[in-house]
Amino acid sequence: MNEDKKKGQENTMKPSTEDRTAGKLHEVKGKIKEEVGKATNNPDLEVSGNAEKNAGTVQKWIGHAEKAIGE
Repeated sequence: MNEDKKKGQENTMKPSTEDRTAGKLHEVKGKIKEEVGKATNNPDLEVSGNAEKNAGTVQKWIGHAEKAIGE
């Protein structure tokens, strides 16, 4: 076990950082889905990607707001 860690504690991110990271991940995944949907002429995949990208943007901004108010 790492000596720098206290017993019973895990190295975890703050909730605001988790929201921003997860939000960015969803933005990227959504953008990829959206572009694949356009390239394959699949409107369902394109819409799904756009929705995921927008949800990721919202989640990322929630993380920014949590950080600003101090969680």
